[in-house]
Amino acid sequence: MGRAKLPRKSTSIDMTAMCDVAFLLLSFFILTTKFKPAEAIAVTTPNSVAAKVAPQKDYVMVILDKNGKVFLEMDDESKKEVMANSLNSMKNLNMSVPAFKKALFFGAPFSGMASFLSLPEDQRKGDGLPGIPVQDTANNELTTWMRVVKDAYMGQKEPAFLLKGDNMAKFPAFKAIIDAFKKNDILKFQMITNPEAAPVGTDLWKLNQSGQKIEE
Repeated sequence: MGRAKLPRKSTSIDMTAMCDVAFLLLSFFILTTKFKPAEAIAVTTPNSVAAKVAPQKDYVMVILDKNGKVFLEMDDESKKEVMANSLNSMKNLNMSVPAFKKALFFGAPFSGMASFLSLPEDQRKGDGLPGIPVQDTANNELTTWMRVVKDAYMGQKEPAFLLKGDNMAKFPAFKAIIDAFKKNDILKFQMITNPEAAPVGTDLWKLNQSGQKIEE
């Protein structure tokens, strides 16, 4: 007796559930993605051939714009709270601690910090900001800022100290920043530059072409 032949049917897979899951995941990532905000202080950094990438977390960055104004940026809100309480006690500033914690950067004399923090965030940008005074050794408020930062990290791993200076900034302001670092025993910091390829034919270019590891 012959074997009965079963009718052949094409395989059909219902993709509806998978499409729903894919769109749910896409919606989740779109809604939870945190885009990098536009920089409040415009800085054109000098070019360099350094390959080391600046850290994106656990950092304290001093920004120097083309007009010689100095700003301070950091990402750890818990340390900001410690700093705010310390500055309020030390300088009697009467600053809002929650506003200090949420500030993206600081750029005003101590006497004007309360007013600076009361500004809406969209107004806390541009050339109109006063910056942290660093005119001379007698009025270099960045020295106090760095001391407060060091105290906030006391007994813990220190952050990466970064310096981002505009290509058109004058040397006296840069020197004042270095002095503030030195007075607080901050002897190691990283310069933020605009990376570029090593010039063709140089020793560094030859090392890159050979695949050898370059010591930082």
